[in-house]
Amino acid sequence: MKKACPFLFLILTTLSFHLSVFADIRLPSVIGSNMVLQQQSDCKLWGWCEPNEKIYITASWNNRTDSAIGTRDAKWMVPIPTPAAGGPYTLTLKGRNTIILQNLMIGEVWICSGQSNMEMSGPRRLPDIRDELAACATNDIHFFRIPRTTAAWPQEGCSGEWTACDSNTLKSFSAAAYFFGRKLNQELHVPIGLIESAWGGTPAEVWTPAALVNEDAALAESAKRLEVTDGWPYTPGLCYNGMIAPVVPYNIKGAIWYQGESNTIAPETYSRLFSTMIASWRRAWNKELSFYYVQIAPFTYDRPGEGSLLREQQALTMKLLPGTGMVVISDLVSDTTDIHPKDKHDVGLRLAGWALAETYHKDGIVYRSPSFKSMEVRGDKIAIQLENAPQGLIVKGPHVKTLFVAGADQQFYPADAKWENGHWIVRSPQVKDPVAVRYQFSNAGIGNVFGREGLPLAPFRTDDWALADLAK
Repeated sequence: MKKACPFLFLILTTLSFHLSVFADIRLPSVIGSNMVLQQQSDCKLWGWCEPNEKIYITASWNNRTDSAIGTRDAKWMVPIPTPAAGGPYTLTLKGRNTIILQNLMIGEVWICSGQSNMEMSGPRRLPDIRDELAACATNDIHFFRIPRTTAAWPQEGCSGEWTACDSNTLKSFSAAAYFFGRKLNQELHVPIGLIESAWGGTPAEVWTPAALVNEDAALAESAKRLEVTDGWPYTPGLCYNGMIAPVVPYNIKGAIWYQGESNTIAPETYSRLFSTMIASWRRAWNKELSFYYVQIAPFTYDRPGEGSLLREQQALTMKLLPGTGMVVISDLVSDTTDIHPKDKHDVGLRLAGWALAETYHKDGIVYRSPSFKSMEVRGDKIAIQLENAPQGLIVKGPHVKTLFVAGADQQFYPADAKWENGHWIVRSPQVKDPVAVRYQFSNAGIGNVFGREGLPLAPFRTDDWALADLAK
């Protein structure tokens, strides 16, 4: 008997290996075991395969089989309908190979993005997380964490894996996002999927498609003023391409956002930038995503007024775009020299309050901070009309902090105030003819005025004087 040619055997083996590899159905990492799919919707599944390969997808929640055919670009995508919340389920994909995804849950899915205050995690840094570890394990909250990634062009995949919440997975996941998701789970009684896509130190430009920044003269000019360091990217679009675009086909309910500190160097255009970013995400997902965000906390920034102007721009965004909401956290700061406040528990709960009230239409939730509406000069006093203060205001302490009044000379003096007949009456004995009021309008000032329902009065000013005047 003739001996087989070793070279022919090697060639056939190699060819067989490559054919089997290229024929396999392949999935992006966000489509995997332990994932949470958005309930009662069409959820897209997608991936790669051989051109013209037929793929069959069977879901255990209805035993229905859907199919897709690979395109000439070796891609496939198919929407599958999801039922009301429940699980765990399995999903079986069959082509030339078979993939079985297990422990799938159906519920509510949110993306959680921003910079370090969203990214912040770990029991050593956060006492609230340390206290959670013993009893946090649940199959009703699942995490998907996207590692720090940049790309010059929008990507179709990213690293990461879905995991159920437990004492190990929680240690490295966003604390604010966890407390947000835990509150939703407690109130809605459905599984919650949280996708963390955050990077400390990043400005909003990197989370916005580059063309939208570069082709807008005002935004492009502000982007040039960003501080360039070795710790994080600053080029527009890089994080959007690497950390948002890869999960855009994945159906989500909304987004929570905690960012802004890195944009204080050019605060005057932040509302324009932030609105552009939110609108671009909504176009990408082709839906009016609920979008709730955190106003930056008091902090001792180097330049006068930069923090207060950034907060003002954040508040303006909420008025410009429907379906958005801002959480005020000026009362959750114990050290204004630390840009990372430790209280992420209440931040998450306040974000959840917006979602429960506005997205899920739950009644009886206090979620909007009192905020400035209008003013009227009454002799030596100014009457402030507020929104979201149906029962009036209370002061925690003997007198109001961080409240100032100015006349036409733009010189501000400490003031006091009282609630009277539905208005906040503000006066200072040093200003006989007042024209402007500012409350907590400084980088690091912490106010002590609250609505009777419990949330802090949002920082505000009634004037529109130039940035240079804030130093006064």
